[in-house]
Amino acid sequence: MSEFQIQGINHIALVCKDMARTVDFYTNTLGMKLIKTISMPDGGQHFFFDIGTGEAIAFFWFPQAPEAAPGVASPRPDAWQTGNFATAHASLNHLAFNVSFDKLQEYREKLIAKGVQVTPIMHHADVPAGIVPEVDETTFISSVYFFDPDGILLEFAANLRELGDPERDIQHQPATAVS
Repeated sequence: MSEFQIQGINHIALVCKDMARTVDFYTNTLGMKLIKTISMPDGGQHFFFDIGTGEAIAFFWFPQAPEAAPGVASPRPDAWQTGNFATAHASLNHLAFNVSFDKLQEYREKLIAKGVQVTPIMHHADVPAGIVPEVDETTFISSVYFFDPDGILLEFAANLRELGDPERDIQHQPATAVS
């Protein structure tokens, strides 16, 4: 038994530039339900959206927050064209929502119909390039990526098999930072 009995994600909290725009995107574009709103003493806000299975995504809006730093705190808007998804230490690179593989193409088309730029479906696989053109025995996740209005990289990800097989999935030693 694990020392800590973690039961999933309660919520992840991000920062937005405009709470009204964020509420519109997450409720009207992605269909999430707004489940909690908080007014903060400094004039800011903290809102929560239901993402299913008792978990939530939350957003802070701070009146005096610094501007976004794409390429530092989040991927650059051209990340999928350049292939450069690197972000700074302690940043949020992207947030992936679980979806069914059977719905992935449909959801991609719905996002496009709502004016959201979306990547083609990508099949992440255990091959040197990391991606295969079609699902095969090496594929573990298929997904599409898109940005929210603040440039937060989001992903609809469909697991094609359970991960954790020590012989198939755990093959690399963790890297250590060079001083």
